[in-house]
Amino acid sequence: MAKYILKRLLISIIVLLGIVTITFVIARVIPSNPEAKWAGTRATAEQLAQARVELGLDKSLPEQYVRYISQLLHGDLGNSLNTKQPVLKELKQYVPATLELVLMAFVFAVLLGVPLGIYSAKKKDKMIDHASRIFSIGAVSLPTFWVALFLQLFFYKHLNILPIGGELSVTATIFAAKPHITGMLLVDCALTGNWTMFWDAFKHIILPGVTIALYPIGLVARMTRSALLEILNEDYITAGRSYGLKESRILWKYSLKNSLGPTATDVALSMGYTLTSTFLVEAIFSWPGIGSYISRAITTLDYPAIIGVTIFGAICYIVLNLLADIVIAADPRIRL
Repeated sequence: MAKYILKRLLISIIVLLGIVTITFVIARVIPSNPEAKWAGTRATAEQLAQARVELGLDKSLPEQYVRYISQLLHGDLGNSLNTKQPVLKELKQYVPATLELVLMAFVFAVLLGVPLGIYSAKKKDKMIDHASRIFSIGAVSLPTFWVALFLQLFFYKHLNILPIGGELSVTATIFAAKPHITGMLLVDCALTGNWTMFWDAFKHIILPGVTIALYPIGLVARMTRSALLEILNEDYITAGRSYGLKESRILWKYSLKNSLGPTATDVALSMGYTLTSTFLVEAIFSWPGIGSYISRAITTLDYPAIIGVTIFGAICYIVLNLLADIVIAADPRIRL
């Protein structure tokens, strides 16, 4: 098992190095005039030249690459061209809110998607199976912005039971300041025992969380159903039924365990993708996450911030994929 994990880890490092190299070259090739953004719109020729020296742009491309790799090894992602602040510091400010939103969405996805896929496979070609497949296809296919606007219209305007957006209501911060320990508001409120603010924050996260969760719910349900249908036809399942084992035991203990491999992989990759593609949902729900940060960086060609978010997304992909590989490797046949 250790050898298997080490092999996957080495492959992941090579992949990360390739991503860093590609993003570095693309950022240098795209005409963006970073020294002008760094020095200001009214900078003189001398100030522009000084800015090029400060940014290291006066050196050759290989020298810039070696310098950038050295900075990365020391945890330095460079400084934003817009704010002059370290990119890593800004990521620490924006990432926790997005991470909390995505984790909430994937809790919804697993709790709803896995049982939906199980009962869909169990009742193959029955009404519940057809309804589950229609829901799964719709959840994967519906545009995110349409789902977000529909939920706002229905639950805020018509029912008036959930807030339209934001992370907290104004009244929640009147008697207590917003806690900051991990950066994830629900966790921080629970740690400090501020349950009034906790429930207010929970109500605010429901609509964006459900919006993001729809796609992985459909994906998890379809993958679980597909894997289970194949496993339920295996000889050892037939043998278990012939021994008189309960159908629920066969389904939940033996079949589900062997179907978690492809589901875990898809959930991990989908979560990595969602972490860096929530900007549309965050814009609609006014959520203070990484989506607003990367959208601003792209529109202003702030390439240190763009590369920083790209590396963050790549690390998330690699770590989640590695965890999925470890889960799958619980099956000795996979390790072999």
